[in-house]
Amino acid sequence: MSLGQVQAFVQYSRQFTMPIVQTASIMNVLQSAVASAERVFELLDETQEVADPVAPAELRRVAGRVAFEDVSFRYLPDKPLIDGLSLVVEPGRKVAIVGPTGAGKTTLVNLLLRFYEIDGGRITVDGVDIRDLRRDDLRRQFGMVLQDTWLFSGTIKENIAYGAEGATEEQLMAAARDAHVDHVVRTLEHGYDTVIDDEASNISLGERQLLTIARAFLADPRILILDEATSSVDTRTEVLVQRAMARLMEGRTTFVIAHRLSTIRDADTILVMDKGTIVETGTHDELLAAGGFYAELYESQFSEGLTEAA
Repeated sequence: MSLGQVQAFVQYSRQFTMPIVQTASIMNVLQSAVASAERVFELLDETQEVADPVAPAELRRVAGRVAFEDVSFRYLPDKPLIDGLSLVVEPGRKVAIVGPTGAGKTTLVNLLLRFYEIDGGRITVDGVDIRDLRRDDLRRQFGMVLQDTWLFSGTIKENIAYGAEGATEEQLMAAARDAHVDHVVRTLEHGYDTVIDDEASNISLGERQLLTIARAFLADPRILILDEATSSVDTRTEVLVQRAMARLMEGRTTFVIAHRLSTIRDADTILVMDKGTIVETGTHDELLAAGGFYAELYESQFSEGLTEAA
């Protein structure tokens, strides 16, 4: 077989296989399109959010009294999650919510912020039903410090200032000092003008948490929601975070979603939840003395801690 015949054979072979390769490529694109379409249709099929009231109520000089009155909620029609829950939190009190995974701890907070609508009963802030408020007005009364920090690409100053529109630089610096992050920022080469990348990988996890606390200080909310903000930081930074959070909670109604029970011993009230129901209520010492569900949870965590230390 001559060289020309070999070259022609190779060319014809490529022409023969090319449609097969292109078909396989098109199939990959189609599969990706189907997966994307499923997500789009899931969003379109979601129940439309209940519209804000035409004549909304107003909250002025919020004290921070929160009440759950016979509240019921379910994600699925045939599976109640929270049923007949009643709870009153007086202004300035610190309430810890504990329980196993799936007990309804985070759901309780989501209902309070109207990320979900309750099926029965009502929730009030200072005696006003939250369904009579605009969502923006309601959520403006809350500050949140979560386990997973959220920072955006921009300077440290911009990230703190996100907590309050129109805040002055003096207010921003005061919030940073209250959060014990001012001295940390000033050690950076560009200080408050340090640019945080998309994943905030150029600052430590503890520094990120302190920045979110500074943001909450600047917002100056009357009600706080804290979700175990110290669980992923080193011991030294944890002390700073705990100090900052303790100062942030002063005089504010606070809901603490607790994973490590050792961090909520000083709570005014501890709510122990299981399967959407408050099964125990009391202080840390009272619940331990009762020897119930909370005592079992605490003992199991204490035993795990000893095992890990060993």
